[in-house]
Amino acid sequence: MIEAAKTLARFVERRGRRDLDSDQMLLFACTHAVLIIGEAASNLSEDLRDAYPTIPWPQIVAMRNRLVHAYFDIDHDVLWRTATEEVPMLLMQLTSRAPKL
Repeated sequence: MIEAAKTLARFVERRGRRDLDSDQMLLFACTHAVLIIGEAASNLSEDLRDAYPTIPWPQIVAMRNRLVHAYFDIDHDVLWRTATEEVPMLLMQLTSRAPKL
């Protein structure tokens, strides 16, 4: 999760919301990174998730499911907000405490 979040941060660095509409590679890259984060979250043990109660695990997994099952109906605004606001906050939470996820 941490590696995918860091990679996503590099993808969106010095980019703007409009880039997501005009750059198909950026769209695919952001989508894939969020999928990886959601898939990893879905495979964590309940005990590990309980150790991080402030992380919205169900929403992370739901985002992954939405991207996978409704791929051609992705809301670019939601994806951009996830990539530029929510994932950076998640990364801070994941890296500020042990154990490593």
